[in-house]
Amino acid sequence: MVEFLILLGLIVLGLSLLLSFIPLGLWISAIAAGVRIGIVTLVGMRLRRVVPGKVVNPLIKATKAGLELSVNKLEGHYLAGGNVDRVVNALIAAQRAGIDLGFERAAAIDLAGRDVLQAVQVSVNPRVIETPVVVAVAKNGIEVKARARVTVRANIERLVGGAGEETIIARVGEGIVTTIGSATTHKEVLENPDTISRTVLGKGLDAGTAFEILSIDIADVDVGKNIGAQLQTDQAEADKRIAQAKAEERRAMAVAHEQEMKASVQEMRAKVVEAEAEVPRAFAQALREGKLGVVDYYNLQNIQADTQMRDSIGKMGGSDKGGNSDK
Repeated sequence: MVEFLILLGLIVLGLSLLLSFIPLGLWISAIAAGVRIGIVTLVGMRLRRVVPGKVVNPLIKATKAGLELSVNKLEGHYLAGGNVDRVVNALIAAQRAGIDLGFERAAAIDLAGRDVLQAVQVSVNPRVIETPVVVAVAKNGIEVKARARVTVRANIERLVGGAGEETIIARVGEGIVTTIGSATTHKEVLENPDTISRTVLGKGLDAGTAFEILSIDIADVDVGKNIGAQLQTDQAEADKRIAQAKAEERRAMAVAHEQEMKASVQEMRAKVVEAEAEVPRAFAQALREGKLGVVDYYNLQNIQADTQMRDSIGKMGGSDKGGNSDK
């Protein structure tokens, strides 16, 4: 009896391990859905470390939708790191929308890192991309702020290798700046904002991108600062500072020249004092050599004293006259 229970337990354990390794329930679901797949194939998926449900369930979904897909293609895409369920959903959506999309292209788009299902949805239902506020300056120096809404549709043919939404936004912003900058006055832009959309749309900005631009609509236009006047003010301020610096330089040069002249005057005065100091020596030398008599020397002293007296009297008279005039 005990041996029978042990044998029964081993049989149950073996069946449990076998059923856990062989997805029998998944195989029955596939047969019921009309998908022909063998037990050996499911076991092979286990050995290749492929989750059978990640391949068989999308295959059942595709078969029910009328798509002809093979297990090998789906398994290969799974092993390559792709999302099998998303690719199958995208193929079903494309088939319902009448979009020509094959498995190979859908798998390539998925492996490129793009959401192939979202791409099909955007291809059917276009998306609106709103640009940030673009600031540009017209020729009269007035700043204009504009914001645009870009309606795009996914281009399935260019999803692999095509640029994304950031490129579309950058190109539209560049086109807006160019158009506003070409306007003579900001009033032209405010009166006809549709000229921006027509000009930008005609530039073919969707070239090389994964989208097709359907329309560009200017959502908002505002007037900003007077950049031209501000630049002129800044230039005038800079010119004033330059002129002040040059004037200060000339003043410093004049002060330096004045100091040089004062030093020169002092130098000349020193030379005069030095020359006057030589006069008594000359008198003494003349007296020693007999070229000048004593009487002549005293007469010269009297003349100098008389001259100094006259100068003193003249200065006193001038000060008295000034005092009387003040009175």
